[in-house]
Amino acid sequence: MSAISIGQAVVLVAVEGVTEFLPVSSTGHLKIVEGLMGIPVDDDAVIGFSAVIQVGAIAAVLVYFRKDIARIVTAWLRGLTDREERYHHDYRFAWWVIAATVPIVLVGLAAKPLIKGPLASLWVVAGSLIVGSGVMWVADRTGRHKRGEDDTSFKDAMLVGGSQILALLFPGFSRSGATMSTALMLDLDRVAATRLSFFLGIPALTGAGVYELKDALGAGTGAAPLAVGTLVSFVVAYASIAWLLRFVAKHSFNAFVLYRIAVGLLLFALLGTGVLRS
Repeated sequence: MSAISIGQAVVLVAVEGVTEFLPVSSTGHLKIVEGLMGIPVDDDAVIGFSAVIQVGAIAAVLVYFRKDIARIVTAWLRGLTDREERYHHDYRFAWWVIAATVPIVLVGLAAKPLIKGPLASLWVVAGSLIVGSGVMWVADRTGRHKRGEDDTSFKDAMLVGGSQILALLFPGFSRSGATMSTALMLDLDRVAATRLSFFLGIPALTGAGVYELKDALGAGTGAAPLAVGTLVSFVVAYASIAWLLRFVAKHSFNAFVLYRIAVGLLLFALLGTGVLRS
């Protein structure tokens, strides 16, 4: 029997789709909702399902940024054989994304027992939500927001890509929150920081979803919940991406900071009173 029903899958993917690219921690929200619905957060099928439905969200990024991605991939392919193309920013950016993905892959494989074990605790999620809020607030206040997307460098990509490790180890910190905060500290403007976060997340999240697919199916997660979950995640995530890019063009990250703190404190309260169990 499937560990997750179709009804539960719809609820979980709606949460995943909305929060995957917002700097509020999709993993943290998924764990909270799973706990409220009585779904065991440490179940292999649940962990696998959470990773697989991210593929729907990644598909939304691929479709939304299809023109940018096509331009970058084309430049990269041409640069493999054409020396002149190697001076093009898009060619170099493609290699930067690949290189920036290596650290999170290595840490993910090495720390898998910790990630699926003690670090999956809801206490960790609550603490990471609040600590990550502080990092985001400082980054948004101290960053000078003077550099655009064309000004990014290899150093930027490696530092921003490496910051994904924080979210990998501490669910609740938020992958997008960590990457956007790092980019802001490097003086990128909010739109450039957000777009860089999207591009760097594509290989990491896609790899995690594909890697977990066999475990999700083998652990009892039915094909139907996975299919429905991936589709709903795509639709909701696409809308979320479009909204976020419009929002950051005109607003600071203060709303996300306050929201994260509120959710973190609420989660501490629910855990402390026994309403939720870690």
